[in-house]
Amino acid sequence: MTIEPPAPGEPRRPHGPRDPGDAWVVAPTGERYWGRFGAAGLLAVDATRGVLLQHRVSWSHFGDTWALPGGARHEGETACDGALREAAEEAGVPVAAVQPRVLSVFDLGYWSYTTVVGDVVVPFEPTISDPESRELAWVPVDEVTQYPLHPGFAASWEQLRGLLGVQPAVVVDVANVMGSVPDGWWRDRAGAASRLVARISDLAARGVPAPALDLPEQTWYPRWTAVVEGQARGVESAPRVGVVRAEASGDDAILMAARGEVAAGRRVTVVTSDRALSDRVTDAGAAVRGTRWLLGLLEG
Repeated sequence: MTIEPPAPGEPRRPHGPRDPGDAWVVAPTGERYWGRFGAAGLLAVDATRGVLLQHRVSWSHFGDTWALPGGARHEGETACDGALREAAEEAGVPVAAVQPRVLSVFDLGYWSYTTVVGDVVVPFEPTISDPESRELAWVPVDEVTQYPLHPGFAASWEQLRGLLGVQPAVVVDVANVMGSVPDGWWRDRAGAASRLVARISDLAARGVPAPALDLPEQTWYPRWTAVVEGQARGVESAPRVGVVRAEASGDDAILMAARGEVAAGRRVTVVTSDRALSDRVTDAGAAVRGTRWLLGLLEG
């Protein structure tokens, strides 16, 4: 739980145990920013209800304004973990209910604030679970600016809103990626596919640098689909990766998966070095990256 101390002239209020990160950072020009190790907040996006906003209590910094659940990061804590922890503490957001999509970072060098834009994958009702929230509400995207916003959130809202329509997805031609690395995969195709899918799962947790996807901001968390065929259909599943086990042609299954993601409005990248398949998925509206692109990300 993050409890901000009162700014000069603000009334005192109850506070709980302090984390080392719960402290002000003072800029060379005198401004103060909360969070010794930076701060992070969650912009939870519900497809039908809008975005989750927090009405801050009067004694908080810029009190009586609306902003995102968030606060100071702990030492060594990732921005994603910090934002999700703070959202759970302040708004009762179940960690498993939100899938991160992109990190938007405001970095001053001596202090940073990371907004984690996340999609609600399991609907939930927010609950006021600490003294910092006066009210919590799902607000339609078009109505956000009608609220008195925290100055920092107000300054970043238009940029954040522009990210809401960008939903990346990656479809992996597992057979093609495995075939590009002569590591004995032909002796145990299901085992080799399982190892690759596990590595993709780790990458999905870390996120992909924005330049690799030709997208803005810093880090993205695409929706991952791995397509397997033949003996590799015995592949083991892994978190954060959807597995499609092709009953017949793997290429046809990859094309179908890509078309489905494009139809859902996602920005789709297909990983394959097969030229004929590349032409087919390009015609379907997807971008193509070769196997070395994915292997480089996995190794990085």
